[in-house]
Amino acid sequence: MSISTLFSYLESFIPLKQEEKERIEKKFVHLTVNRKHRLLKAGEICKDYFFVISGCFRMFGVDDKGFEHNIQFAAESDWIADIGSFYSQKTSQLYIEALEHAEVLSIRQQDLYELFTSFPKLNRIFKIMIEHKYIELQNRVLQNFSSTAEQRYLAFLEHYPHLKNRLPNTQIASYLGITPEFLSKIRKDLRDH
Repeated sequence: MSISTLFSYLESFIPLKQEEKERIEKKFVHLTVNRKHRLLKAGEICKDYFFVISGCFRMFGVDDKGFEHNIQFAAESDWIADIGSFYSQKTSQLYIEALEHAEVLSIRQQDLYELFTSFPKLNRIFKIMIEHKYIELQNRVLQNFSSTAEQRYLAFLEHYPHLKNRLPNTQIASYLGITPEFLSKIRKDLRDH
């Protein structure tokens, strides 16, 4: 199991003692996921928080016309969960789907809360992590009503530089709220400048 990737991530915030690492490791489950597999479906409760070891995921919703709208991507050393459903234990309106063959570490809500109680510094790490995700979401909402499609694409490249060549145009366009054809035009215009 690639728990060392998780420890590297956590220790980028605060060093961990060996005892803490051993307790944390016991709470996580290693999963291998095939492309297109859904870790979460709308109507389910998000019972797990997922740390991505390898591969790429998207979190998306579906509107009343059946169109998918990507909300977030997560690749190596990132987390993904419907945070609202995870913390409230109410049904989700979102899906989490593997875009590539992937490996994740999964932790249940109860196990995470147990670790928070045992190791307050882990609670602090998650607080900082969620604050960063919240700021990211605020910036994204602001961009959606105050930025051009080109500006949103440039912000996407800045936030997800490692995904630019891994994701198909359809996935990036869905995240930006534009058509794949318009994204192709933006990319062409940027190359020509």
